[in-house]
Amino acid sequence: MSKMRFLMVGGFLGAGKTTTLGRLASSYIEKGLRVGIVTNDQATDLVDTHTLRQRGFDVEEVPGACFCCKFDDLLSTIGRLEQSETPDVILAEPVGSCTDLVATVVQPIKHLYPDRFQTGPYAVILKPSHGLRILRNEEDAGFSSKAAYIFRKQLEEADAILLNRIDELTPEETDELAALVKEVNGDVPILRISAKTGQGFDALEELLAQEGNFGRRILDLDYDIYAEGEAELGWLNSSLTMSASKEFELDDLLLEIVRSLRERLGAEKYETAHLKVIGLWEGFFGVANLVSRDSEPELSLPSHSRVRETDLIVNARVATDPAILETLVRDAVLKAGEAREAQVDFRQTQSFRPGRPVPTHRYAASTME
Repeated sequence: MSKMRFLMVGGFLGAGKTTTLGRLASSYIEKGLRVGIVTNDQATDLVDTHTLRQRGFDVEEVPGACFCCKFDDLLSTIGRLEQSETPDVILAEPVGSCTDLVATVVQPIKHLYPDRFQTGPYAVILKPSHGLRILRNEEDAGFSSKAAYIFRKQLEEADAILLNRIDELTPEETDELAALVKEVNGDVPILRISAKTGQGFDALEELLAQEGNFGRRILDLDYDIYAEGEAELGWLNSSLTMSASKEFELDDLLLEIVRSLRERLGAEKYETAHLKVIGLWEGFFGVANLVSRDSEPELSLPSHSRVRETDLIVNARVATDPAILETLVRDAVLKAGEAREAQVDFRQTQSFRPGRPVPTHRYAASTME
């Protein structure tokens, strides 16, 4: 039996992991490969999972904690993807607030399942909006030094670092980011890509196809700082239905909710790590998001549809108290519903701070293939 190629793509919240995996999956499928995708979140109702499924990909989700703490669930989830037909490639998207994934995911997979998986390079996407502020050591970076610690550690353990959104950066900004990254991890390839346009993806696929003993960079990590940095973020996943007697533009609704939240969060100086809203109804879907306080709300996947009813899922990762975040999200959704004379029914809301990571396995040294 041939091995599955295991490719995990990490990066901070809002770095562009889902868009990157979607583009890679499309390319691999066009080449005749079978692809399975595994998403990951601290809670259920992940916008990324719904988005990828709506695009027709074979997707399974590991909810409730990061891959490192749910390692056995990760393997059983991959098993579900194998039930119909074994994938040639597994694309895995870890939680964006996690690090130490080489020691707790890559190394255990290589050591415990050498006949099942062939591990490719562990690539980490750098998010420019927060990356420039954190790597410049700006006083107002948006997050505490403990959250910034996670950001830097993600870069340290990478086999390759991907500078995303280069279509939105000046050449000078891209050069500065590359120079700053080299100060953190100067021994690995740095690729310049745009997950949105596909720029640089030929080079990325070439890199991910390389053979070798990847995933060797075991971090010297302070788990107390790591845990406190993660707990800085309020985490919210909320699912609801909005219904009205008159049709409304779904895309306008999604952008209105994100814009309203950007305004309220910015006024209170609560830094947004990532905010996503997906609207789904009878085959139509659209996604709007916000990746930082300084970014503009973006309709990343327009639906181009008018509806009377929609299922909405809101995912918010913001540096504030979860109870405050829940109130702000609820107010923004109700306000948007009121403007459309719509009824809003909240089905489920989870709001919390992530708990301390407790990995299933942690390797202190790298294994050889």
